[in-house]
Amino acid sequence: METGKTSNKVVYAGILTAITASICCITPVLALIAGTSGVASTFSWVEPFWPYLIGINIIVLVFAWYQKLRPKTQDEIDCVCEDDAKPSFWQSQSFLLIVTVFAGLMLAFPYYSNMFYAQPSKDVVYVSQSNIVKHTFTVEGMTCTGCEAHVEVESEVNKLDGILSVKASYEGANTVVEYDTTKTDLAAIRKAINGTGYKVIDSENKENE
Repeated sequence: METGKTSNKVVYAGILTAITASICCITPVLALIAGTSGVASTFSWVEPFWPYLIGINIIVLVFAWYQKLRPKTQDEIDCVCEDDAKPSFWQSQSFLLIVTVFAGLMLAFPYYSNMFYAQPSKDVVYVSQSNIVKHTFTVEGMTCTGCEAHVEVESEVNKLDGILSVKASYEGANTVVEYDTTKTDLAAIRKAINGTGYKVIDSENKENE
């Protein structure tokens, strides 16, 4: 039946839109699992379109549910009666419900993606307060809390000696690193952040103590 085929296309469009909307945040997690941090910011270009993709996804799913729940016309009832085949699972309300839940989880992924990053364990090291420096790096490509966690927790920065803390902010487009100047320097930290797949774009070496 043509209506059933159209309804299925709408449902699949909802799945595609939901995945596209969340792909910029899923990528860092997939990069972590695959051990290829360099691709972490590949889909950051999607982030500016995120609100529009969410709106499209909601419209698509509302239309799909409308198509599924609206009263059938007499012609559609007669068409169903003439069709001996039982409607498939892919045309059922159960499948649409699964798609709706899946879309919701995908759209909400940026808000819980940081759960996939385990907090690193660091040995307590005593350093002279005079050697501790805090520097803010402007970082391009972070789009969600998952990206923050990728830089903060799983990045090459935490593997450097002398790193005391790393705090990234996708909203502020920066990463604040507190480190021991006797064990590492700005060039090494900048290189480590770039190694996560995001890009340090500040050119100043101004340090805030």
